[in-house]
Amino acid sequence: MNSEQARCAAARIMARCDELAAISESSTHLTRVYLSPEHLRANQCVGQWMRDAGMRVWQDSVGNICGRYEGQQAGAPVVLLGSHLDTVRNAGRYDGMLGVISAIEAVHHLNAQGIRLPLAVEVVGFADEEGTRFGITLLGSRGLAGTWPAEWADTPDAEGITVAQAMAAAGLDIAQVASAARPREQIAAYLELHIEQGPCLEREDLALGVVTAINGARRLNCTFTGHAGHAGTVPMRHRQDALAGAAHWMAWAEQHTLQAPGHQVATFGTLQCYPGAVNVIPGEVKLSLDVRGPESPPLNRLLAELLAHAEQLAQARGLSFSAEEFYRIEATGCDPRLQHSAEAVLERVQGCSFSLPSGAGHDAIALAEHWPSAMLFVRCAGGVSHHPAEAVSVEDVSLAVQAYTHWITDVANAAGA
Repeated sequence: MNSEQARCAAARIMARCDELAAISESSTHLTRVYLSPEHLRANQCVGQWMRDAGMRVWQDSVGNICGRYEGQQAGAPVVLLGSHLDTVRNAGRYDGMLGVISAIEAVHHLNAQGIRLPLAVEVVGFADEEGTRFGITLLGSRGLAGTWPAEWADTPDAEGITVAQAMAAAGLDIAQVASAARPREQIAAYLELHIEQGPCLEREDLALGVVTAINGARRLNCTFTGHAGHAGTVPMRHRQDALAGAAHWMAWAEQHTLQAPGHQVATFGTLQCYPGAVNVIPGEVKLSLDVRGPESPPLNRLLAELLAHAEQLAQARGLSFSAEEFYRIEATGCDPRLQHSAEAVLERVQGCSFSLPSGAGHDAIALAEHWPSAMLFVRCAGGVSHHPAEAVSVEDVSLAVQAYTHWITDVANAAGA
Protein backbone atom coordinates (compact mmCIF):
# COMPACT_ATOMS: atom_id res chain seq x y z
CA MET A 1 0.00 0.00 0.00
CA ASN A 2 1.51 3.30 -1.09
CA SER A 3 0.92 6.71 0.48
CA GLU A 4 -1.86 7.74 -1.89
CA GLN A 5 -3.73 4.47 -1.40
CA ALA A 6 -3.31 4.88 2.36
CA ARG A 7 -4.76 8.41 2.26
CA CYS A 8 -7.85 7.18 0.40
CA ALA A 9 -8.22 4.29 2.86
CA ALA A 10 -7.89 6.67 5.82
CA ALA A 11 -10.65 8.91 4.48
CA ARG A 12 -12.97 5.89 4.25
CA ILE A 13 -11.99 4.76 7.74
CA MET A 14 -12.78 8.15 9.25
CA ALA A 15 -16.12 8.33 7.44
CA ARG A 16 -17.05 4.83 8.57
CA CYS A 17 -16.12 5.60 12.18
CA ASP A 18 -18.55 8.51 11.93
CA GLU A 19 -21.20 6.22 10.45
CA LEU A 20 -20.81 3.68 13.25
CA ALA A 21 -20.90 6.45 15.86
CA ALA A 22 -24.42 7.28 14.68
CA ILE A 23 -25.57 3.78 15.66
CA SER A 24 -26.24 4.50 19.32
CA GLU A 25 -28.96 4.03 21.92
CA SER A 26 -28.86 7.81 22.45
CA SER A 27 -29.15 10.63 19.94
CA THR A 28 -26.92 12.87 22.06
CA HIS A 29 -24.00 10.54 22.85
CA LEU A 30 -22.49 7.24 21.73
CA THR A 31 -23.48 4.16 23.71
CA ARG A 32 -23.63 0.71 22.10
CA VAL A 33 -23.78 -2.35 24.35
CA TYR A 34 -23.73 -6.09 23.82
CA LEU A 35 -26.74 -7.64 22.05
CA SER A 36 -28.65 -4.37 21.94
CA PRO A 37 -30.51 -3.46 18.74
CA GLU A 38 -27.66 -1.03 18.06
CA HIS A 39 -25.06 -3.80 18.36
CA LEU A 40 -26.94 -5.92 15.84
CA ARG A 41 -27.29 -2.95 13.46
CA ALA A 42 -23.57 -2.26 13.75
CA ASN A 43 -22.86 -5.90 12.91
CA GLN A 44 -25.01 -5.63 9.79
CA CYS A 45 -23.22 -2.47 8.71
CA VAL A 46 -19.74 -3.89 9.31
CA GLY A 47 -20.73 -7.18 7.67
CA GLN A 48 -21.65 -5.33 4.49
CA TRP A 49 -18.31 -3.51 4.48
CA MET A 50 -16.61 -6.88 4.85
CA ARG A 51 -18.52 -8.24 1.84
CA ASP A 52 -17.63 -5.16 -0.18
CA ALA A 53 -13.97 -5.84 0.64
CA GLY A 54 -14.20 -9.36 -0.77
CA MET A 55 -14.84 -11.40 2.35
CA ARG A 56 -17.23 -14.22 3.18
CA VAL A 57 -19.21 -13.03 6.21
CA TRP A 58 -20.98 -14.64 9.16
CA GLN A 59 -22.08 -13.81 12.70
CA ASP A 60 -20.91 -16.40 15.21
CA SER A 61 -22.79 -17.89 18.15
CA VAL A 62 -21.77 -15.17 20.66
CA GLY A 63 -22.52 -12.27 18.30
CA ASN A 64 -19.08 -11.53 16.84
CA ILE A 65 -19.23 -10.40 13.20
CA CYS A 66 -16.61 -12.24 11.16
CA GLY A 67 -15.24 -12.03 7.63
CA ARG A 68 -12.77 -14.28 5.78
CA TYR A 69 -10.55 -13.43 2.82
CA GLU A 70 -9.23 -16.67 1.43
CA GLY A 71 -5.51 -17.33 0.99
CA GLN A 72 -3.65 -18.89 -1.90
CA GLN A 73 -4.95 -22.29 -0.81
CA ALA A 74 -8.52 -22.87 0.38
CA GLY A 75 -8.71 -23.72 4.05
CA ALA A 76 -5.32 -22.19 4.88
CA PRO A 77 -4.58 -21.12 8.47
CA VAL A 78 -5.50 -17.58 9.39
CA VAL A 79 -3.96 -14.26 10.27
CA LEU A 80 -6.73 -12.95 12.51
CA LEU A 81 -7.38 -9.21 12.74
CA GLY A 82 -9.89 -7.36 14.84
CA SER A 83 -11.04 -5.26 17.74
CA HIS A 84 -14.39 -4.52 19.36
CA LEU A 85 -17.60 -2.79 18.27
CA ASP A 86 -19.17 -2.22 21.69
CA THR A 87 -18.59 0.97 23.67
CA VAL A 88 -18.64 2.40 27.15
CA ARG A 89 -21.40 4.88 27.92
CA ASN A 90 -20.91 8.35 26.41
CA ALA A 91 -18.00 6.97 24.40
CA GLY A 92 -15.60 8.17 21.76
CA ARG A 93 -15.85 6.89 18.20
CA TYR A 94 -12.43 5.29 17.69
CA ASP A 95 -11.84 2.95 20.65
CA GLY A 96 -12.27 -0.49 19.09
CA MET A 97 -13.98 0.65 15.90
CA LEU A 98 -10.81 2.10 14.37
CA GLY A 99 -9.15 -1.32 14.56
CA VAL A 100 -12.06 -3.18 12.98
CA ILE A 101 -12.49 -0.76 10.09
CA SER A 102 -8.73 -0.48 9.46
CA ALA A 103 -8.57 -4.28 9.22
CA ILE A 104 -11.36 -4.23 6.63
CA GLU A 105 -9.46 -1.58 4.67
CA ALA A 106 -6.32 -3.73 4.69
CA VAL A 107 -8.31 -6.62 3.20
CA HIS A 108 -9.97 -4.24 0.73
CA HIS A 109 -6.50 -3.27 -0.50
CA LEU A 110 -5.40 -6.88 -0.92
CA ASN A 111 -8.58 -7.69 -2.83
CA ALA A 112 -8.36 -4.59 -5.04
CA GLN A 113 -4.77 -5.48 -5.95
CA GLY A 114 -5.65 -9.13 -6.58
CA ILE A 115 -3.25 -10.26 -3.84
CA ARG A 116 -3.72 -13.63 -2.15
CA LEU A 117 -1.41 -14.38 0.75
CA PRO A 118 -0.06 -17.78 1.89
CA LEU A 119 -2.47 -17.52 4.84
CA ALA A 120 -6.11 -16.50 4.84
CA VAL A 121 -6.99 -13.20 6.53
CA GLU A 122 -9.99 -12.94 8.83
CA VAL A 123 -11.45 -9.85 10.47
CA VAL A 124 -13.56 -9.97 13.65
CA GLY A 125 -15.67 -7.23 15.14
CA PHE A 126 -15.80 -8.50 18.71
CA ALA A 127 -19.21 -8.28 20.33
CA ASP A 128 -18.27 -7.13 23.82
CA GLU A 129 -14.88 -6.07 25.13
CA GLU A 130 -15.91 -3.25 27.47
CA GLY A 131 -18.34 -5.16 29.68
CA THR A 132 -20.70 -2.18 29.84
CA ARG A 133 -23.97 -4.11 29.92
CA PHE A 134 -23.21 -7.20 32.03
CA GLY A 135 -19.96 -6.28 33.77
CA ILE A 136 -18.23 -9.10 31.86
CA THR A 137 -15.19 -8.05 29.85
CA LEU A 138 -13.75 -9.77 26.76
CA LEU A 139 -17.02 -11.60 26.21
CA GLY A 140 -16.68 -11.70 22.42
CA SER A 141 -13.02 -12.67 22.28
CA ARG A 142 -13.40 -15.28 25.01
CA GLY A 143 -16.18 -16.83 22.94
CA LEU A 144 -13.82 -17.17 19.99
CA ALA A 145 -11.03 -18.46 22.23
CA GLY A 146 -13.33 -21.03 23.84
CA THR A 147 -12.81 -19.67 27.36
CA TRP A 148 -16.36 -18.49 28.07
CA PRO A 149 -17.28 -19.55 31.65
CA ALA A 150 -20.60 -21.38 31.93
CA GLU A 151 -21.73 -19.11 34.80
CA TRP A 152 -21.82 -16.10 32.47
CA ALA A 153 -25.15 -17.33 31.11
CA ASP A 154 -26.96 -16.31 34.31
CA THR A 155 -25.28 -12.91 34.77
CA PRO A 156 -27.94 -10.16 34.76
CA ASP A 157 -27.78 -6.62 33.43
CA ALA A 158 -29.19 -3.60 35.29
CA GLU A 159 -32.70 -4.53 34.12
CA GLY A 160 -32.41 -8.11 35.38
CA ILE A 161 -32.07 -9.59 31.89
CA THR A 162 -29.51 -12.40 31.88
CA VAL A 163 -26.92 -13.05 29.18
CA ALA A 164 -28.86 -16.14 28.12
CA GLN A 165 -32.11 -14.16 27.82
CA ALA A 166 -30.40 -11.36 25.88
CA MET A 167 -28.93 -13.91 23.49
CA ALA A 168 -32.32 -15.49 22.91
CA ALA A 169 -33.86 -12.06 22.21
CA ALA A 170 -31.09 -11.44 19.65
CA GLY A 171 -31.72 -14.78 17.92
CA LEU A 172 -28.74 -16.55 19.49
CA ASP A 173 -28.74 -19.76 21.54
CA ILE A 174 -26.73 -19.99 24.76
CA ALA A 175 -26.43 -23.74 24.18
CA GLN A 176 -24.44 -23.04 21.01
CA VAL A 177 -21.81 -20.74 22.57
CA ALA A 178 -19.09 -23.37 22.27
CA SER A 179 -19.43 -23.38 18.47
CA ALA A 180 -17.81 -19.91 18.38
CA ALA A 181 -14.53 -21.40 19.63
CA ARG A 182 -11.83 -21.75 17.01
CA PRO A 183 -9.48 -24.75 16.86
CA ARG A 184 -5.96 -23.72 17.80
CA GLU A 185 -4.42 -24.97 14.56
CA GLN A 186 -6.65 -22.69 12.47
CA ILE A 187 -5.09 -19.41 13.64
CA ALA A 188 -1.43 -18.52 13.08
CA ALA A 189 -1.44 -15.05 14.66
CA TYR A 190 -3.66 -12.28 15.97
CA LEU A 191 -2.81 -8.67 15.09
CA GLU A 192 -4.80 -5.80 16.61
CA LEU A 193 -4.70 -2.09 15.78
CA HIS A 194 -6.02 0.25 18.49
CA ILE A 195 -5.81 3.84 19.64
CA GLU A 196 -3.27 4.26 22.43
CA GLN A 197 -5.71 5.68 25.03
CA GLY A 198 -2.75 7.45 26.62
CA PRO A 199 -0.31 10.33 26.02
CA CYS A 200 2.99 8.53 25.32
CA LEU A 201 2.96 8.60 21.50
CA GLU A 202 1.88 12.23 21.47
CA ARG A 203 4.75 13.15 23.79
CA GLU A 204 7.17 11.31 21.48
CA ASP A 205 5.63 13.11 18.46
CA LEU A 206 4.99 9.74 16.81
CA ALA A 207 1.88 8.41 15.10
CA LEU A 208 2.46 4.72 15.82
CA GLY A 209 3.93 2.45 18.46
CA VAL A 210 4.47 -1.26 19.06
CA VAL A 211 2.82 -2.70 22.17
CA THR A 212 5.11 -4.79 24.38
CA ALA A 213 2.52 -6.06 26.85
CA ILE A 214 -0.96 -5.46 28.20
CA ASN A 215 -0.80 -4.50 31.84
CA GLY A 216 -1.90 -6.86 34.54
CA ALA A 217 -4.01 -5.37 37.30
CA ARG A 218 -4.87 -5.82 40.97
CA ARG A 219 -7.78 -3.99 42.57
CA LEU A 220 -8.35 -3.83 46.30
CA ASN A 221 -10.72 -2.30 48.82
CA CYS A 222 -8.65 -0.92 51.71
CA THR A 223 -9.65 0.36 55.16
CA PHE A 224 -7.86 2.42 57.81
CA THR A 225 -9.59 2.27 61.19
CA GLY A 226 -8.83 4.66 64.03
CA HIS A 227 -11.01 6.42 66.55
CA ALA A 228 -13.52 9.18 65.87
CA GLY A 229 -13.38 12.17 68.17
CA HIS A 230 -14.29 15.81 68.62
CA ALA A 231 -12.38 18.02 66.18
CA GLY A 232 -11.90 20.70 68.80
CA THR A 233 -11.22 18.84 72.01
CA VAL A 234 -8.84 16.00 71.06
CA PRO A 235 -5.20 17.24 70.93
CA MET A 236 -3.26 16.50 67.75
CA ARG A 237 -0.81 14.18 69.50
CA HIS A 238 -3.60 12.08 70.97
CA ARG A 239 -5.53 11.46 67.76
CA GLN A 240 -6.09 8.21 65.88
CA ASP A 241 -7.03 9.96 62.64
CA ALA A 242 -7.80 7.39 59.94
CA LEU A 243 -7.85 10.00 57.17
CA ALA A 244 -4.44 11.42 58.09
CA GLY A 245 -3.03 7.88 57.97
CA ALA A 246 -4.64 7.19 54.59
CA ALA A 247 -3.41 10.51 53.19
CA HIS A 248 0.16 9.77 54.32
CA TRP A 249 -0.03 6.36 52.63
CA MET A 250 -1.39 7.77 49.37
CA ALA A 251 1.38 10.37 49.14
CA TRP A 252 4.05 7.75 49.92
CA ALA A 253 2.59 5.27 47.42
CA GLU A 254 2.70 7.85 44.63
CA GLN A 255 6.39 8.55 45.17
CA HIS A 256 7.28 4.89 45.64
CA THR A 257 5.51 3.88 42.42
CA LEU A 258 7.22 6.68 40.51
CA GLN A 259 10.58 5.25 41.57
CA ALA A 260 9.66 1.61 40.84
CA PRO A 261 11.23 0.06 37.71
CA GLY A 262 9.13 -0.46 34.60
CA HIS A 263 5.85 1.15 33.63
CA GLN A 264 3.88 0.44 36.81
CA VAL A 265 1.07 2.66 38.05
CA ALA A 266 -0.95 2.95 41.25
CA THR A 267 -4.27 4.75 41.57
CA PHE A 268 -6.51 5.54 44.53
CA GLY A 269 -9.83 6.02 42.78
CA THR A 270 -12.38 6.20 45.61
CA LEU A 271 -12.33 7.55 49.17
CA GLN A 272 -15.01 7.57 51.87
CA CYS A 273 -14.58 9.05 55.35
CA TYR A 274 -16.71 8.09 58.36
CA PRO A 275 -18.57 9.47 60.19
CA GLY A 276 -18.12 12.20 57.59
CA ALA A 277 -18.79 15.34 59.62
CA VAL A 278 -16.81 18.58 59.39
CA ASN A 279 -16.28 18.71 63.17
CA VAL A 280 -15.42 15.02 63.76
CA ILE A 281 -12.02 13.33 63.42
CA PRO A 282 -12.43 10.53 60.84
CA GLY A 283 -12.56 7.19 62.63
CA GLU A 284 -12.64 5.08 59.48
CA VAL A 285 -11.55 5.60 55.88
CA LYS A 286 -12.30 3.27 52.99
CA LEU A 287 -10.36 3.67 49.75
CA SER A 288 -9.73 1.69 46.58
CA LEU A 289 -6.33 0.81 45.17
CA ASP A 290 -5.70 -0.12 41.53
CA VAL A 291 -2.14 -1.19 40.61
CA ARG A 292 -1.09 -2.15 37.09
CA GLY A 293 2.05 -3.16 35.25
CA PRO A 294 3.27 -5.02 32.13
CA GLU A 295 4.90 -7.88 34.07
CA SER A 296 3.23 -9.81 36.88
CA PRO A 297 6.23 -10.48 39.22
CA PRO A 298 7.24 -6.79 39.56
CA LEU A 299 3.57 -5.88 39.90
CA ASN A 300 3.17 -8.35 42.74
CA ARG A 301 6.28 -6.93 44.45
CA LEU A 302 4.98 -3.39 44.16
CA LEU A 303 1.65 -4.34 45.65
CA ALA A 304 3.33 -6.17 48.54
CA GLU A 305 5.49 -3.11 49.26
CA LEU A 306 2.51 -0.76 49.22
CA LEU A 307 0.50 -2.94 51.58
CA ALA A 308 3.44 -3.49 53.94
CA HIS A 309 3.99 0.25 54.22
CA ALA A 310 0.30 0.80 54.93
CA GLU A 311 0.57 -1.66 57.83
CA GLN A 312 3.64 0.15 59.18
CA LEU A 313 1.97 3.55 58.95
CA ALA A 314 -1.15 2.25 60.67
CA GLN A 315 0.82 0.78 63.58
CA ALA A 316 2.84 3.96 64.03
CA ARG A 317 -0.37 6.01 64.24
CA GLY A 318 -2.37 3.66 66.44
CA LEU A 319 -4.60 2.58 63.55
CA SER A 320 -5.49 -0.75 62.01
CA PHE A 321 -5.31 -1.48 58.28
CA SER A 322 -7.00 -4.12 56.15
CA ALA A 323 -7.14 -4.80 52.41
CA GLU A 324 -9.28 -7.16 50.33
CA GLU A 325 -8.47 -7.91 46.69
CA PHE A 326 -11.59 -8.10 44.49
CA TYR A 327 -10.11 -8.19 40.98
CA ARG A 328 -6.99 -9.67 39.42
CA ILE A 329 -5.82 -10.16 35.85
CA GLU A 330 -2.32 -11.19 34.89
CA ALA A 331 -0.09 -9.23 32.54
CA THR A 332 -0.18 -10.37 28.91
CA GLY A 333 3.06 -10.15 26.97
CA CYS A 334 2.87 -9.62 23.23
CA ASP A 335 4.58 -12.20 21.04
CA PRO A 336 8.27 -11.22 20.55
CA ARG A 337 8.47 -12.29 16.91
CA LEU A 338 5.34 -10.35 16.01
CA GLN A 339 6.72 -7.34 17.89
CA HIS A 340 9.96 -7.51 15.89
CA SER A 341 7.97 -7.75 12.66
CA ALA A 342 5.95 -4.68 13.64
CA GLU A 343 9.11 -2.77 14.59
CA ALA A 344 10.59 -3.46 11.15
CA VAL A 345 7.41 -2.17 9.50
CA LEU A 346 7.45 1.04 11.54
CA GLU A 347 11.09 1.60 10.64
CA ARG A 348 10.04 1.51 6.97
CA VAL A 349 6.78 3.44 7.20
CA GLN A 350 7.37 5.89 10.07
CA GLY A 351 11.16 6.13 9.98
CA CYS A 352 11.54 4.80 13.52
CA SER A 353 9.93 2.41 15.95
CA PHE A 354 8.76 3.08 19.49
CA SER A 355 7.65 0.46 22.02
CA LEU A 356 5.29 0.90 24.96
CA PRO A 357 2.98 -1.16 27.17
CA SER A 358 -0.78 -0.89 27.20
CA GLY A 359 -2.33 0.29 30.42
CA ALA A 360 -5.83 -0.73 29.29
CA GLY A 361 -7.21 -4.17 28.51
CA HIS A 362 -7.88 -5.41 24.97
CA ASP A 363 -9.31 -8.42 23.17
CA ALA A 364 -5.70 -9.52 22.61
CA ILE A 365 -5.67 -10.68 26.26
CA ALA A 366 -8.10 -13.51 25.48
CA LEU A 367 -6.50 -14.40 22.14
CA ALA A 368 -2.95 -14.47 23.54
CA GLU A 369 -3.87 -17.41 25.77
CA HIS A 370 -3.94 -19.62 22.65
CA TRP A 371 -2.25 -17.82 19.75
CA PRO A 372 0.72 -15.49 19.12
CA SER A 373 -0.74 -12.00 19.49
CA ALA A 374 0.54 -8.45 19.13
CA MET A 375 -0.74 -4.89 18.80
CA LEU A 376 -0.02 -1.57 17.14
CA PHE A 377 -1.06 1.68 18.80
CA VAL A 378 -2.20 4.84 17.02
CA ARG A 379 -1.72 8.25 18.64
CA CYS A 380 -4.88 9.86 20.03
CA ALA A 381 -5.23 13.55 20.83
CA GLY A 382 -4.27 14.34 24.40
CA GLY A 383 -4.35 10.67 25.30
CA VAL A 384 -8.11 11.06 25.76
CA SER A 385 -10.29 7.94 25.49
CA HIS A 386 -13.66 6.66 26.75
CA HIS A 387 -14.92 10.20 26.16
CA PRO A 388 -16.63 12.05 23.30
CA ALA A 389 -13.47 14.15 22.84
CA GLU A 390 -11.55 11.04 21.70
CA ALA A 391 -9.81 11.99 18.43
CA VAL A 392 -7.28 10.80 15.87
CA SER A 393 -5.94 12.59 12.81
CA VAL A 394 -6.49 11.42 9.25
CA GLU A 395 -2.72 11.67 8.72
CA ASP A 396 -2.04 9.25 11.57
CA VAL A 397 -4.76 6.88 10.39
CA SER A 398 -3.24 6.95 6.90
CA LEU A 399 0.13 5.91 8.31
CA ALA A 400 -1.57 3.33 10.53
CA VAL A 401 -3.47 1.54 7.77
CA GLN A 402 -0.37 1.53 5.61
CA ALA A 403 1.73 -0.01 8.39
CA TYR A 404 -1.03 -2.46 9.33
CA THR A 405 -1.33 -3.72 5.76
CA HIS A 406 2.44 -4.20 5.47
CA TRP A 407 2.51 -5.96 8.84
CA ILE A 408 -0.27 -8.36 7.90
CA THR A 409 1.46 -9.16 4.63
CA ASP A 410 4.86 -9.70 6.28
CA VAL A 411 3.40 -11.98 8.96
CA ALA A 412 1.43 -14.05 6.45
CA ASN A 413 4.41 -14.39 4.09
CA ALA A 414 6.74 -15.35 6.91
CA ALA A 415 4.33 -18.00 8.19
CA GLY A 416 3.86 -19.42 4.70
CA ALA A 417 7.55 -19.48 3.80
